[in-house]
Amino acid sequence: MNGRDQITLSVSQLNDYLRMQMDGDRVLSDVWVRGEVSNFVNHRSGHWYFTLKDPDAQVRAVMFKFNAIRARFLPGDGMKVLLHGRVSVYSQTGQYQIYGEEILPDGIGSLAMQFEQLRKKLEAEGLFDASRKKQIPKYPMRIGVITSPTGAAIQDIRNILCRRFPCAEVFVFPALVQGDGAVEQLIGGLLFFEQVHPVDVIILGRGGGSMEDLWAFNDESLARTVAGCRIPVISAVGHESDFTICDFVADLRAPTPSAAAELAVPDKRELCGMLSGMRERMAYFALQKITIEKRAVSNIGSARVFTAPDALLDPARMRVADSTKRMDAALDRSAERARSELGKLCAGLEALNPMSVLSRGYAAVSRGEEMILRADAVRKGDELQIRFADGSVRAIAAKKGE
Repeated sequence: MNGRDQITLSVSQLNDYLRMQMDGDRVLSDVWVRGEVSNFVNHRSGHWYFTLKDPDAQVRAVMFKFNAIRARFLPGDGMKVLLHGRVSVYSQTGQYQIYGEEILPDGIGSLAMQFEQLRKKLEAEGLFDASRKKQIPKYPMRIGVITSPTGAAIQDIRNILCRRFPCAEVFVFPALVQGDGAVEQLIGGLLFFEQVHPVDVIILGRGGGSMEDLWAFNDESLARTVAGCRIPVISAVGHESDFTICDFVADLRAPTPSAAAELAVPDKRELCGMLSGMRERMAYFALQKITIEKRAVSNIGSARVFTAPDALLDPARMRVADSTKRMDAALDRSAERARSELGKLCAGLEALNPMSVLSRGYAAVSRGEEMILRADAVRKGDELQIRFADGSVRAIAAKKGE
């Protein structure tokens, strides 16, 4: 201390004092600052370092990783932002800076930048690829609509669906389409129709508005829910010139809610015309078929098999006749062979026939059933039968032969 009792501080003590003063200030501990980003550095540690400036001044800012990862977009040089955080002194350098906790785009230009960043991110992940998009069913019988229950969009959708395809059931999930809570309710509608009350196709949309009004449909979590939905989703947000992230990830983009209703269902008048044409073609082809079949029946009726059925038997008769000739010839040859064999047998038997011996002057003598072959076999008084070729006689032996 000097003679005036003044306090002498080191540089570190001075910086620490200023830091404590700032940390205790109610305004500086919870402040929003608007400015343009410059000298932005996305450090490999995950921390963001940059400067906020306006035409007359600038201030350094830092966002540590645990706050940066919660940001909805990646800042860049020239982007106008709103930075929320606290102002304090960095003791080692003596410079004061803003320790950011939340960062938001400021103005339509920043929204467009945020939109483009998210679009590129999801496109790089393949969420826009046509190969992953589901086919919209041709004849959906249950249609889910997620939109505001009081807007003009729901009335247009109902009227067009009823006029074009009245047999389909329409189920409306009422949801906010802008402002706080809109994203959560839109996601809730998708999950409701996917998990609780299944439908064939979902229409997600709202009427026209500014980019800020449509911003809920550029939310990343809603876009991922649309892309992952198992039910085909038609995105119908705003007017024809409006594009949202949901349009890119949906299975089909409609320029307006009314167009979405027209794309979701067929037109009953076209269906009736198509059915009428099909009926006429069916009748024509049926008539053609009947004519062809009649001609075929007529051709069959004029065939020789019906006009001269005996002609069918001629080949069979010829085959029978040929077979009969072959059988007769075979029988003749067999009979001839049999006659030849019989002649041989007869000749043999004739040679053994005793009658043929008798015809040459011999006689056969028998006594009853006994044939007399020797003279000494005859006794006096035996009654003998003598057989000649032309007959037989009986004789009585007078005396024994000598």
